[in-house]
Amino acid sequence: MSSTPKYFIVEAQALPEIYLKVARAKQALELREAATVNEATKLVGISRSAFYKYKDAVRPFNDMINGHIVTFQAMLRDEPGVLSAILNIFAASGANILTINQSIPTDGVAAVTIGAETSGMRSTLEELTRALSGQAGVVKLEILAG
Repeated sequence: MSSTPKYFIVEAQALPEIYLKVARAKQALELREAATVNEATKLVGISRSAFYKYKDAVRPFNDMINGHIVTFQAMLRDEPGVLSAILNIFAASGANILTINQSIPTDGVAAVTIGAETSGMRSTLEELTRALSGQAGVVKLEILAG
């Protein structure tokens, strides 16, 4: 009887190198940088057996939630144009905003929760998160659910 798989979100730097190489080999195949598993494993410097051992268990975070509804929570400064700039970043990424909830600002900061459909994104979730976090007026940004 098989058990339900359990997943953990782990920062890439904390993972053993083999997992990162397997993920990179899978990416090389998806991006057609390598035509075969043999080429992909040679490209990243691992054996085919190591690739096959971990290929189904290793997946970048953005692959896990791409095509789903993702909920973001941001702490934004109460300044004109900050929310508008955030929404423009979502639009440029191709994400479809489904919901926006904003609290009343306190101490110059407001909590904003944004639900977005990510299946039409032209960029990765990591790129979107990085762009949002780097926007002027964003105090903090995190993914709540996806």
